[in-house]
Amino acid sequence: MASSKNPFNEFEREAFRLETLDNYNIPSSAEYFRAFLAGEEQPESFKKSSWVTTVRNATESGKRMYRVHVLSRPLTEYLRYELGWGYHRNAEAGEEFFILDTTGQENPLEGVPDFWLYDNATVSVMHYDGSAAFTGSEILPEDRASEFIAYRDKALSLAVPFSEWWAEHGTG
Repeated sequence: MASSKNPFNEFEREAFRLETLDNYNIPSSAEYFRAFLAGEEQPESFKKSSWVTTVRNATESGKRMYRVHVLSRPLTEYLRYELGWGYHRNAEAGEEFFILDTTGQENPLEGVPDFWLYDNATVSVMHYDGSAAFTGSEILPEDRASEFIAYRDKALSLAVPFSEWWAEHGTG
C-alpha cells in the first residue's frame, strides 16, 4: 500500500534509513554520477539539492535523520560516489551516517530490505528492480514496526560512524 503523504514532512522525532544495495539506479542523479567518475567538481545543483534542504530543515528543527549502509569492500563505483559526494554533502546538512562493513564476514542482516523507519512507528519498505531502480515503497502495518526497530538496533550496534570508517577505508 502506497502513501500519498510525504513522510519527510510528517515525522516528528526521527527518520532512520537502512541501505543494503551497492548500487542505486537513480536517473535524476546520472549527470552527477558521470561528473564524479570524470573527476569533476561537484556541481552547485548537487550541493544545493532539494534533499539537502529537506535534511537541513528537519535537523535544524531538532529532528534526527540517520542511516546505516551495509556494504563490503572493495566499493563499487556507485558507492564511492554515494559515500564520497552524497554522504559528505548530507552530513553538512545534519544527517548522520554509519557503516556496517561486512567485508570478510557474513551479513548479519541478510535478506532485510532497504527501509525508512519514522518515529519508531511507521515503516516504509523500499522496492527496487533488477537494475537497482526504485520502483516504489510500501508502508507496512504499525504492528510490524518492532521487527524493523530490531533491524535498526542490530545495524547500529554493529556499525561504526561514517567519518571513522571513511578515514580508514575511503577512496574519495
